[in-house]
Amino acid sequence: MKLPFIKDSTLDYFRQAKEHGLPFWERLHGYVYGRWCYHYIGLAGDKDPWWRYLWAPLVFFIDKMTPFVPSERNKVGDPNQEKPTWGDTYHGKVMPLGEVSKLVTINRPVNTEVPEQVLPYTRAKEIILRNPERIVLLDCPCRTGMKSPCKPIDVCLLIGDPFASFMREHHPDKTRDITAEEALRILKAENARGHVSHAFFKDVMIGRFYAICNCCSCCCGAMKAQINGVHMLCSSGYLAEVNDENCVKCGICAGKCQFKAIGFNKDSAFIREDKCMGCGVCVEACAKDALTLRTAPEKGEPLLVDRL
Repeated sequence: MKLPFIKDSTLDYFRQAKEHGLPFWERLHGYVYGRWCYHYIGLAGDKDPWWRYLWAPLVFFIDKMTPFVPSERNKVGDPNQEKPTWGDTYHGKVMPLGEVSKLVTINRPVNTEVPEQVLPYTRAKEIILRNPERIVLLDCPCRTGMKSPCKPIDVCLLIGDPFASFMREHHPDKTRDITAEEALRILKAENARGHVSHAFFKDVMIGRFYAICNCCSCCCGAMKAQINGVHMLCSSGYLAEVNDENCVKCGICAGKCQFKAIGFNKDSAFIREDKCMGCGVCVEACAKDALTLRTAPEKGEPLLVDRL
């Protein structure tokens, strides 16, 4: 029976979440996350700090259930952990421009679980795309939560249903439908600005990939969390590499790097491998072809869309 006061996308989300086996409280958590994302995610911003005090009891409770900072008993990705960490339940995979572009142009259904070598977490590792052509552009909750955000605001991509339809129906003033071609233009423009693309997964988003975040370290809640020891991001599986002969030490790459992974010695730039996430922004920015990406097995494996 159709309930007139409940949106179709809400019913679709709850139906799919129940089929997936999410307990009721996790289904409700997912609804709150999508319905009030600008408050949920905006907690990391500086625009409305009073929200932090209002939500403080809830944040305390969440930390008890899914610890923000890993410990000996609760390590990220550890199958023997006593509790899943926050990063296990909510995380982003850094993706270079070439690979993330394939996620918005995929035109076939996908149903797979990403191996732990690609996503080193205990939860939320599926990619299930039943309507991948449906792409919705969303005003970034991280940037809208900042007093002086980086521009433009509309850079978050929701891929496939039920998430694209849910956000479109519940946030009509902050979303619009776009084509794959426009999504590609947005990805390229954000990359040129030095902003990093992440494929995001969340347990209460039916345990799967649902969005592509294109953001910066000054606005992005996940990047800020990563800096503060909350392991929400994992490497692309690549590392940047410098060709000393081509490098002219212009500094453009370091200015673009969101992870502060590029330094300079007397001869050329060098990569701080412990900080590099393999996003490839520096590679695209270098006019001298002095930077490339190489596979780095010690950082994990890349998410290769063609193999899904």
